[in-house]
Amino acid sequence: MAIAEAGLERPNWLARWTQEHLRVLFFSLGKLARAPMAAALTALVIGIALALPAGLFVAVRNLSTVGYSWQESLQISLFLKDSVSDERGKALAREIGAETGVARATYISREQALAEFRELSGFGEALDLLKDNPLPPVIAVTPARGQTKAEVRSLLARLSQRPEVDLAKLDQQWLERLYAVLSIAEHAVGIIALLLGLAVMVIIGNTIRLDIEARREEIEVMKLIGAPHSFVRRPFLYSGVWFGLGGGLLAWGLVALATHLLDAPTAQLAALYDSTYRIAGLSLSDGLALVAAGIVLGWSGAFATVTHRLAQIEPR
Repeated sequence: MAIAEAGLERPNWLARWTQEHLRVLFFSLGKLARAPMAAALTALVIGIALALPAGLFVAVRNLSTVGYSWQESLQISLFLKDSVSDERGKALAREIGAETGVARATYISREQALAEFRELSGFGEALDLLKDNPLPPVIAVTPARGQTKAEVRSLLARLSQRPEVDLAKLDQQWLERLYAVLSIAEHAVGIIALLLGLAVMVIIGNTIRLDIEARREEIEVMKLIGAPHSFVRRPFLYSGVWFGLGGGLLAWGLVALATHLLDAPTAQLAALYDSTYRIAGLSLSDGLALVAAGIVLGWSGAFATVTHRLAQIEPR
């Protein structure tokens, strides 16, 4: 009999708990709706504070994507010895192209190298004065997609040991500098996000503190009749959640707007480099994570403030 009564009481308790939270949820929303300008300004400040690290995150990720696409265009240049014939050079290119970690190996003869240099340099008349072709045959090696820097360096060392190779060169110093700058930028974004997250908590906490002071007498009466802290605290926590939700949605919208405004200039810049690159904004999962972060910060800031203030308020 006791088990049956417990089974009947549990759904009633759950229903009451759900009903109470829904009541407070809509009560806190209605309270914000009665002061829309103040609520909107608070949410806007929170949105701007959240949009800054989110926008920096988008910028760093796009630069990383561009850097990765540039890495795909890296080539190892193998300058062959003058004694290597065209037949041996072509055969060597085929051998290297079949190796692990190599996507493509192209043999460039002395004549082809001179013709390309003549076309690109504009020194055609000066080159005609030369009796002999000073350029060596070259094998242009493209590393396989997805190779790490260590794997590319290992490939470079392995290819440079071939007896036909006079010099092996990989010009990736500029790319390493770019990745070093991006690494610093990623850490900076994390620090800025942490500081602005704390700022969001302070903003929401200060807003909730003013609300608590405005309802101080009401809180004293509730504590006088024995209302638990969880009951008194609940509407303020939901207010913090609403502020965080509104700020997160505004931040998402601001980043999306900035991405849209920068899309056309980015496409024009990419076209100058014969690229079809388009700037990528926040994905759906990134946007939802941003909104969730706003909600968590809003709840945390409200919880810290309410807990501290309720401990100081006692019935007279």
